[in-house]
Amino acid sequence: MQSEHWRSRYRQFDETPIDYLEPGSGQAQTGYLWASNIPGGTVIYQWRAGRDVGGIVELFGSSGPAACTIQCDGYEAYPAWARNNPHIVLAGCHAHLRRKFFEVQEQDPKLVAWILRQIGHLYGIERLLREAKAGPALREAVRAPQGRMIQWRLKALIDRLALRAILPKSKLGKAIHYAARQWSKLEVYLGDGQIEIDNNLVENAIRPTKLGAKNWLFIGCREAGKRAAILYTIVENCRRLGLGTREYLEDVLTRLPAMMESEVVTLTPANWLRARQGKQIWKAA
Repeated sequence: MQSEHWRSRYRQFDETPIDYLEPGSGQAQTGYLWASNIPGGTVIYQWRAGRDVGGIVELFGSSGPAACTIQCDGYEAYPAWARNNPHIVLAGCHAHLRRKFFEVQEQDPKLVAWILRQIGHLYGIERLLREAKAGPALREAVRAPQGRMIQWRLKALIDRLALRAILPKSKLGKAIHYAARQWSKLEVYLGDGQIEIDNNLVENAIRPTKLGAKNWLFIGCREAGKRAAILYTIVENCRRLGLGTREYLEDVLTRLPAMMESEVVTLTPANWLRARQGKQIWKAA
């Protein structure tokens, strides 16, 4: 599954803090679970003790990144990393943009309502495309005239607001400057029908880890984080495919010791399901 992600031309990234125990430190330390998601495909998790650029690098393996588009939030580590990788395109997230302005409605209700309404129009286009089960070519063809016009209106306002004397440290000022910094990335999805309008799919994939942390509070040690990432990867991909995780693990762990390394690829959740479905068809015939 990692190899699949390393070859992919489009991935979504996100990261979330998870506490772990560090004997002798006197308190729990904070590590990060990084997620890489291929929309409509698999998700993998990577554990790292820090939130620095190294977390991004490790999601690409030892061979380094091939030319691809990475969709992410506004965390500064992503553009810092991309500056040294000119063949990487960063795509922005309209859900984060909408959230920034939604949280500052009380500061200027009329202004923010207009901005949120424009973002809502963009999401309205995406909703119609989903209902029509549009492929990448149709999504790109529809977005180009309709979505781009709305983006232009939004950008014209954001540019004017960025020049006004709005306190930069106020919530509204921060939302405006976030939008201005992210704008070129927010327009990427208009020119590529494969790109989603937001990063919600990877956020949904990483959300269960945060819900779980409310129950188990922390990971036992730093090294345990790597094993947790592997387990999360298996469980989440089973869930996406509708597999019973216990049934899958019992079969895989029983067969794995007797298999050659070249055969292991047949045990990924997707390949395991295809093999199981093939056997059922053969028995039915």
